[in-house]
Amino acid sequence: MEWYLKVMQNFLEFSGRARRTEYWMFVVVNFGITLAIGLAETMVGMPGTLSSLYTLVVLVPTITVGIRRLHDTGRSGLWMLLNFLPVLGTLILLVFFVFDSEEGTNEYGPNPKNEESFPGA
Repeated sequence: MEWYLKVMQNFLEFSGRARRTEYWMFVVVNFGITLAIGLAETMVGMPGTLSSLYTLVVLVPTITVGIRRLHDTGRSGLWMLLNFLPVLGTLILLVFFVFDSEEGTNEYGPNPKNEESFPGA
């Protein structure tokens, strides 16, 4: 949960790098919250208002952590525009997000693996 909160706190930070762990923990927790909200809305019979509101709240943090994850692999954040290619773009980004960090410092900053092992550390 700390990784999720770290991403939410840095929601306007487009520069720098995000480790694989930071990105994927955010994705997993985000998916769990979305699933829980969706199930609750279905049981109560709501039209999806909370789901839509939550999606709007996490839209910018999702984009920023994706850009920082691309930076960690040595790619420009402009690769996020691949999301506009229906299936192929998403698959390409998925592969990029799975790649390991670029060793050492790159043009986007120092390797976050060398700086910390956990957000609270």
